[in-house]
Amino acid sequence: MMNDQAEALRHLVSRQDPTELQTASRIVTVTSGKGGVGKSNFSLNFALALQRLGKRVLVFDADIGMANIDVLMGRSSTYSLYHLLKQEKTIWEIIQLGPEGLHYIAGGSGFSDLIDLTEDQLNRFAGEIEKLHGQYDVILFDTGAGLSKETVKFIGAAQETIVVTTPEPTSITDAYALIKMVSGMGMGVDFKLIVNRAIDHREGRETAQKMNLVTNRFLQFELPMLGIVADDSNVSKAVKRQIPFLIAFPHTDATAAVTRIAKNFLEIPGTRSDSGGVKGFLTKFFRLSR
Repeated sequence: MMNDQAEALRHLVSRQDPTELQTASRIVTVTSGKGGVGKSNFSLNFALALQRLGKRVLVFDADIGMANIDVLMGRSSTYSLYHLLKQEKTIWEIIQLGPEGLHYIAGGSGFSDLIDLTEDQLNRFAGEIEKLHGQYDVILFDTGAGLSKETVKFIGAAQETIVVTTPEPTSITDAYALIKMVSGMGMGVDFKLIVNRAIDHREGRETAQKMNLVTNRFLQFELPMLGIVADDSNVSKAVKRQIPFLIAFPHTDATAAVTRIAKNFLEIPGTRSDSGGVKGFLTKFFRLSR
């Protein structure tokens, strides 16, 4: 069964136009300064919106302690990154299929094992991950909330980082603290902001303006707002049903908002284009791991 799925996934990506497959994947992390802001739910629905716009998307649940992308989809994943690290499964065998055929890799304890790999294991692992090069338009890493060592590695290695905050003062403060700390490491990270659970667009804009004001004043760079998702009761209903709200409530405000955000994202050229997609990501990630 698993071998059949792996073969199907290989066939699915291999049937794409060969010229398109040479395009470097756009590597994006989604993070937040604190938990409970709807980060993972945004990541999942954002990925679905990108896929509906014709993009090949892979969601990588990179939250060590609170991995829950599969739970939000009502799926139970048999394999995760752990099985790849232990050389029990190939990269194609740990990729799962979610709603609407969305490709995802379940989270787990495997990420903490990355720093303990021998040189041989590291090379084999990198070889497996490199197989993703050019196979997806967007590879999205949903990281843990806060500033763990693992989260810093993903932020530093990715081309773009989307920071999710809410208008609550503690959420704004923690999001700014994360941005400030990462910026202080000199990684040259390209941040974009999502304001989630705003009462309305006015509150969302005011929150984004506050964030941009402090990053501009104290960190000397602009913090562009990628979009606003206003508070929507249908989002929590979808979470309880374990169905992405884009599917459960296609005509709700949150679905319209995330769809607009996906369109906005695709209109912005990918940054750090010299990073070399998956290969460049791996190089940076393992440099930060050593």
